Amino acid sequence: MYLESFTLPINQEEKMIGKRMKENGGDYGYIDNIYPCRFFGPKELSEINFRNVTIFYGGNGSGKSTLLNLIAARLELNRISPFNSSELFDRYAKACKFSVGYDEEGFKHRIPDGSRIITSDDIFDYMLTVRTNNLEIADEIESGKKEHTKLKYGETVKFNGLEDYEANRMQLLARQKSLTRRQFIRRTAGMEVKLNSNGETALTYFEQKLKFDKLYCLDEPENSMSPKMQLELKRMLEEFSRYCGCQFIIATHSPFLLAMEGARIYDLDSNPVETRNWWELENVRIYWDFFESNRSLLSQAQT
Repeated sequence: MYLESFTLPINQEEKMIGKRMKENGGDYGYIDNIYPCRFFGPKELSEINFRNVTIFYGGNGSGKSTLLNLIAARLELNRISPFNSSELFDRYAKACKFSVGYDEEGFKHRIPDGSRIITSDDIFDYMLTVRTNNLEIADEIESGKKEHTKLKYGETVKFNGLEDYEANRMQLLARQKSLTRRQFIRRTAGMEVKLNSNGETALTYFEQKLKFDKLYCLDEPENSMSPKMQLELKRMLEEFSRYCGCQFIIATHSPFLLAMEGARIYDLDSNPVETRNWWELENVRIYWDFFESNRSLLSQAQT
């Protein structure tokens, strides 16, 4: 386990606010947005202790993403998508403290290079990029079909200098007896990435991005996934945690991810914030009540 604890600077918040106000105008200073100050103090959340899988649970606005962003900023994790910040955010993140765990020989861990935060925006951007690339490749394929015929059966390209090199190379490629038109197009236009449902594509994203021996912050990774795909993601994350040396800090309200084996869950909807079992959480209880009230219908569907 790489990250052992993380401490928020609750007792320094008023000093931060006052200092920033003076920087903005001396005795008549102001501050437009004090976020993330005064957010976690009222919830009596000042220290987080981690396991290999730690989950922040809560509704919209409960602070799940804020905690992930603070951890990612303080640990200087790699990130792609921007996030909502404020004039105090960087100062606040810098004031946070953290401790790391120890390996089996008693040496202190370091946060591994390549550790990162992955957000739902990253996954959606991946889907859009793949679709855009596929459209471009589809256009290249259509033009490649015409180009292949022209190069193979048309006039021979004369080589008069380096400016003719590429055209001459493409014609030699098109006229190879061992290379079919389809193979020519694949080599010149590229291969489209197979796209299935959004959920399957999102799962593929994690299969490609997760590496051994890393720390990952995942912000609502279940977005766009069906229940079946969420269970597949749960299995994948559990295997990476158990066998591949990964530590996960996850913001979610998915009942499937909440049930990850051995996870420590912080209920950010409670005041003060407490750790709970997944089956005690309101979101899970709502699902339970719904299915329980429709037990007879569900039983009939099985017969």
